[in-house]
Amino acid sequence: MTLLSVAQMNSQDDIEANFIVIESLIQQSKADGAELIVFPENFVCFVGGKQRETAAQFESLQQRLEQLAHQYQIWIVAGTLPCPFRPDGSIMSDGRVRTVSLCISPEGTEARYDKIHLFDVQVGDVVGGYQESRFFEPGTDVIIAKTPFGNIGLMVCYDLRFPELALTLRSQGANILTAPSAFTYTTGQMHWQLLLQARAMDSQCQVLGAAQQGWHGEKRQTWGHAGAANSRGQLLAIIENEGTQLITVPFDLTEQIKIRESMPLMQHRRLLQF
Repeated sequence: MTLLSVAQMNSQDDIEANFIVIESLIQQSKADGAELIVFPENFVCFVGGKQRETAAQFESLQQRLEQLAHQYQIWIVAGTLPCPFRPDGSIMSDGRVRTVSLCISPEGTEARYDKIHLFDVQVGDVVGGYQESRFFEPGTDVIIAKTPFGNIGLMVCYDLRFPELALTLRSQGANILTAPSAFTYTTGQMHWQLLLQARAMDSQCQVLGAAQQGWHGEKRQTWGHAGAANSRGQLLAIIENEGTQLITVPFDLTEQIKIRESMPLMQHRRLLQF
């Protein structure tokens, strides 16, 4: 059995202040005996309009996170960072950046996932409408990170609403799905916990949903409630309170194998055409 941690944060626009919180959460995770910690979306800097400015620091921020992973001998799913270049190194010519989630081992970065599904929706909150595609270019590749405790399928926030991505990750060998998120207060209240459990039930993977919580500036409010669901779709733990916190949950690969053998959903799945 392995212990895995999921973080809830209230990141602001001060990168150095956020890093103090990041390191304290890593220390707490290590004290809990965890081998992995998952951080939320925008965990290093959360402020509208500064994507390009933060993206310019992508490589230095990556190095700082790699140093923390090495120092504390822990795996990190580094929430999301804006990145000015694609996985092949090419620069986006239209000024957009990519939303990138890194899986980092104590030895360095093991995998990079570029968020595929972008949040272009109308929400009944103070902001009103969101159009991520104005500022971000979508990724195209499904990514699995191999670890000593299981294969991690990397997802981000809005990806949770698309079961086909979770199922594709499962079909490619995922045991755990990570979902660094910054759900709006309105959509999170309606769907966050439901989506964590639904994707776990669909894929028979453990789902780890790290979350931003609270106000970020004057207009943006996130739901929080960082949580984890097991391979049956049952809620293992969820944070009900405000503020920076951590949950640490067990993951048992042997138990997951038994769950999948007793209900072989992937073998039973049929592709229907209408």
